[in-house]
Amino acid sequence: MFIGQYDHSIDDKSRLTLPARFRDALADGVVLSKGLDGSVDVYPRDAWQTTIAERIGGLDPLSAEARTLQRLFFGGAAEDTPDKQGRVLLPSHLIRYGSLVKDVTVIGTHDHLEIWDRSTWVERLEGIEGSADHAAERLAAQRV
Repeated sequence: MFIGQYDHSIDDKSRLTLPARFRDALADGVVLSKGLDGSVDVYPRDAWQTTIAERIGGLDPLSAEARTLQRLFFGGAAEDTPDKQGRVLLPSHLIRYGSLVKDVTVIGTHDHLEIWDRSTWVERLEGIEGSADHAAERLAAQRV
């Protein structure tokens, strides 16, 4: 399970060193993709298959909304295998998408990691912390 928050930097060659505690789980390769909220997401290959490929790939291609999601996820994805130092190459289109500069925050979100521009993450986190109790209440009401 991917949990926690880690401050890292993108080097001059557009590589990001993944948090050390997750390197074993990601050693067999990752899929980097555009996230729904403006982050760059990092999935272990097997989690990508079950979380994204099967669910998004299985949507009806005659639906405009399905095609939009398929284009976002599959068209914006890239595969990589971390090197011995745990670094992955961030493609330029994903750097642009996430508005990533140098300083980033990597957060664990259960089955994958999200990469955020550090200042964007600070702003986003303030909003999350301010609305989490309301979201929890709405989700709890759906279980009734």
